Amino acid sequence: MADSQSYERARRMRRSLTPPEAQLWAILKGRKLAGLKFRRQHPIGPYILDFYCAEAKLAVEVDGSLHWNPDQMSHDRRRTAWLKTQGVEVLRLASIDVGKEMEGVLGLIRLKAGDRVRGGTVDV
Repeated sequence: MADSQSYERARRMRRSLTPPEAQLWAILKGRKLAGLKFRRQHPIGPYILDFYCAEAKLAVEVDGSLHWNPDQMSHDRRRTAWLKTQGVEVLRLASIDVGKEMEGVLGLIRLKAGDRVRGGTVDV
């Protein structure tokens, strides 16, 4: 469970999505992708996930060039490992792919979510 500071930080982050995050959110919100409910800037423990589908226990992270920094990569590995202990799978997407390969990105999200939802009931 996240603390109140995490919830406030997530609330602020929802108002300042990056352009690729905003593009993806326009498609994920309102169960437009395979009927899956996604939340944006969702806090879990000490972390805030770009997008989270509780039904599939799937986090979708849109990573910009900052994530190629060795310190950031180390942080991302620790974060992913901790989320895995919580049963959450992390799908990392390059922000450039979100902007240029949206259909492929959506297909990958559908595939990952479908693999994780009980009985594979998500229409891929």
